[in-house]
Amino acid sequence: MVNRDKIRILCADDHPLVHDGISFALQFQSDMELVGSAFNGREAVEQFRNLSPDVTLMDLQMPGMGGLEAMEIIRTDFPKARIIVLTTYSSEVQAARAISSGAVGYLLKSSLRTELVRTVREVHQGLRRIPPKIANIVAERYRTDDLTAREIEILSLVASGNSNKLVGERLSISEDTVKSHMKNVMAKLCANDRTHAVLIAMRRGFLAAQ
Repeated sequence: MVNRDKIRILCADDHPLVHDGISFALQFQSDMELVGSAFNGREAVEQFRNLSPDVTLMDLQMPGMGGLEAMEIIRTDFPKARIIVLTTYSSEVQAARAISSGAVGYLLKSSLRTELVRTVREVHQGLRRIPPKIANIVAERYRTDDLTAREIEILSLVASGNSNKLVGERLSISEDTVKSHMKNVMAKLCANDRTHAVLIAMRRGFLAAQ
């Protein structure tokens, strides 16, 4: 029987020591359990389909099918899959490709000991968790016209402290439409949450300082 009281985690990495370290760290968390392990991309896809994990930890560099291809396959079949990239590198190119492939978290292996548990919890709660340095680098890759006029209008109202419901009322659109626009904005800006999106937008000149 599937235990939905715990965050069910799948780990895909070709290094057994990484699996051992993650397993060791998670055993001390009463709200988490490691439900599956994969050692290449094909195994990751198969395990995901069989286990339906809440959060997947995905290494980018694996033999055969790599993590990026596996993520794209998983996200095509399961658009709501929440995947955290595991990597040794803080490469701008890799980060951009991972995020465009659907990753909602980006975790350096050197930070596993200090960041793993918090990152898993926040991603499971629906947040994006990208290290600020990586988020800033990736955000700079987007041009000004990547945010539509409507997205900027909504973000401006959000920056003024309005809830999604109030923004919808101001613009005569539904709350769900506002949420959809904000989701797109956060993806384009590689923002972890609404506040982070506003800060990035101000820094990049989309919004005037409040």
